Amino acid sequence: MSQHAAVRVPDGLEARRALGEPWVSWLDRLPGLAREVLAEWELSPDGPAMHGHCSLVLPVRRAEGELGVLKLALPDAESEHEALALQRWAGDGAVRMLRADPARRAMLLERLGRRTLAEEWDVQACELVGQRYARLHLPAPPQLRLLSDQVARWTASLAALPAGAPLPHRLVEQAVSLGRELTSDPGERRLLHTDLHYDNVLAGEREEWLVIDPKPLAGDPHYEVAPLLWNRWDELAGDVRAGVRRRFHAVVDAAGLDEERARDWVVVRMLHNALWGLRDDPGQVRRGTRELLTVCVAVAKAVQD
Repeated sequence: MSQHAAVRVPDGLEARRALGEPWVSWLDRLPGLAREVLAEWELSPDGPAMHGHCSLVLPVRRAEGELGVLKLALPDAESEHEALALQRWAGDGAVRMLRADPARRAMLLERLGRRTLAEEWDVQACELVGQRYARLHLPAPPQLRLLSDQVARWTASLAALPAGAPLPHRLVEQAVSLGRELTSDPGERRLLHTDLHYDNVLAGEREEWLVIDPKPLAGDPHYEVAPLLWNRWDELAGDVRAGVRRRFHAVVDAAGLDEERARDWVVVRMLHNALWGLRDDPGQVRRGTRELLTVCVAVAKAVQD
């Protein structure tokens, strides 16, 4: 491919400039980085550019004709060990990585279909994800950051919330107590995806469903459940409690997890999500943040009512 071939960053990804640094610097570099990697790895574009929340995804064809996608991710903590996780899984239940340059956050991946688990019945989708946990939760590589260290920091921040924060005080206290308990008894250090929801499971050819886009940490597999509960939220309208509980029990039963420990992690994780929402909106709470807080509180209550 020509060194001068244009690579257009999709508008949805360009819009992240509004978030300031490090987005601006990365987006400035991104077209040149894409041209550089395409030329170096002898890849030809094979369709319009796509994007995730923090990555450029280019359909490509290798010199020998094999189809793939080139993924270039924002160089942040979440993407630091993505290639390491995919290497560890070696295509077993997850997308196969064909080549990587972690320093540049560049990966060549096998090409999967566009269909995701979001198109399946949510309870069945939860069962499918739960059935894959055992294949994904391998002994963690030593390079990974520890979930327990992260949770200890987030729990300390949650404990420091002012009394007037727009969250039920009882739930905040409960999440702080549980967070301290879970970090003092962190359990096995397993390779965690940490963002395993419906849109991160794509249709494949060698397997019906394959996992993508890990944000890996080392820690307790029970941490993985919560994203399946808060995503596809609109589908739960009318009976949130029953819908959340159906999903929770579907994934816990399919994975053979300890129900009480999974429930505790859901409570902790939902209150941490609420904390991050308040941090991103430090002034008057906007509508989007209020909706996030409502979801977080509703999930935390539903799994234990």
